[in-house]
Amino acid sequence: MNFFKKLFSPITAILGFIQNYFKSLLFLVILFLIFGLPSGEKMHKPNLMKIELNGPIFDSANFLQELKMAEESNIKGVLMVVNSPGGAVAPSIEIALAIKRLQEKKPVISYAAGIMASGSYYASIYSDKIIANPGAMIGSIGVLFQSPNFKELADKIGIKEQSIQAGKFKQIGTPTREWLDYERQELETMVNDTYDMFVTDVANARNLDINKSHTYADAHVFTARMAKDVGLIDEVGSIFSATKEIEKLSKVTDPVWKKKDKIDKIMDKLISKSTSQVFSYFYGLKAY
Repeated sequence: MNFFKKLFSPITAILGFIQNYFKSLLFLVILFLIFGLPSGEKMHKPNLMKIELNGPIFDSANFLQELKMAEESNIKGVLMVVNSPGGAVAPSIEIALAIKRLQEKKPVISYAAGIMASGSYYASIYSDKIIANPGAMIGSIGVLFQSPNFKELADKIGIKEQSIQAGKFKQIGTPTREWLDYERQELETMVNDTYDMFVTDVANARNLDINKSHTYADAHVFTARMAKDVGLIDEVGSIFSATKEIEKLSKVTDPVWKKKDKIDKIMDKLISKSTSQVFSYFYGLKAY
């Protein structure tokens, strides 16, 4: 018996090691599969960065973090690829202002890959140039406030609202009943003021005549060629031409593009999809 124990003791020790440290080994294997061997990017610091703005805009935190990374690193130029119908006003403006700050330090090109509308167009206005795919849809400069009306449904299932409030407009935009006339007027004032801000910022950023805003605003949606004619974009082209343009403006002789982490890509897609599904059911002020 002792003979066999001694004979198989090396195998037993190896199996015991694997059992005790299985999680650590598995973690190392996953790290190896994700990051692999040293790449050219790790040997040569990236000097250009592509940032994607996809889907409805309801939160700007991740996008702002990428812009900050581009601002503080060795990156010489940024290509923002946009395919978004817009979203909430506040995060769209946050992105626009962040790009404005970044553009003061290094060139930024915005490329409309599919849809660059409303809030996502707002986010792009301070770029050095806006280039659009020939099949892209541009514009929809407008503001929307919407809320469902659940009153009939609540009446059918026997739900009644009760609340205590102070302030005439405290229940403005409520989904539990029809809006009162003075509430609707208050909302219209807020929407019109936001729209005025939107149009003014577009006119100033794009050097357009604000007195002719009906030609490029009013929630018109344009093809790429039409958008160029009214001054909303600078060029109709492809992602290739947008890439070459940012390389040119950045004065980079040996372009090395920063690659996004694989896990970050997967997480961004999951978060973007789940966030858009959740927020699409809620009312609010939107640049759609």
